[in-house]
Amino acid sequence: MSDASTPRSRAREQTMRDIVRIGRTHLATDGAAALSLRAVARDLGVVSSAVYRYVESRDELLTLLVVDGYDELGDAVDAAVASVERSDHARRMVAIGRAVREWALAEPATYALLFGSPVPGYEAPAERTTEPGTRVIRRLVEVWEDAWVAGVLTVSEDAVGARRLARDLARIRRELGITAPDALVARGMLAWAALFGCVSFEVFGQYGADTFSDPKDIFEHHLAALVATVGLG
Repeated sequence: MSDASTPRSRAREQTMRDIVRIGRTHLATDGAAALSLRAVARDLGVVSSAVYRYVESRDELLTLLVVDGYDELGDAVDAAVASVERSDHARRMVAIGRAVREWALAEPATYALLFGSPVPGYEAPAERTTEPGTRVIRRLVEVWEDAWVAGVLTVSEDAVGARRLARDLARIRRELGITAPDALVARGMLAWAALFGCVSFEVFGQYGADTFSDPKDIFEHHLAALVATVGLG
């Protein structure tokens, strides 16, 4: 019998899931800076010392919540993209944008942890958070790369500007394993940043309460503009 199938390991996995669930509840009610393992232990029904056998510090709890949030967002995006024909590049990008917005509005506290102001004194460990944290951009890159390979996109292959930027973009292309030229990578990064900027404005109430009858209207308008910016619209 493998360790993963023993009663003890299953109990530990369930306890970890409960800790993350309770942690996200406290994230929503108290905010990231006020997260407390003692409060999590109280809601879990154990003494505070017991919870440290599973999570060694507040920073470790924050990391668990960051990874959980990124993966939940990534799963939502994956599900949305899976429902669209792979050859319909514009609709795939739209599906990604809508999935990001819908998840962010449903989970504003976790979205704020991932994309809002840094938590004082906490720095997410790259070795644990980079992979889940790049799931959405990798899905976007897949769309742009597929469109490029299919000949749907036409962009200039001239130099993008400063040599330093060209070197950075070349490195990004190598890391992502894509053939699209630097100009498309740069254009795509603009769309990526703008997508999350649009979502953040809505989640954090930056438009104001009475500016739009329904903020979804302006989001859909912006999303169509971003699809066109990449060259898919």
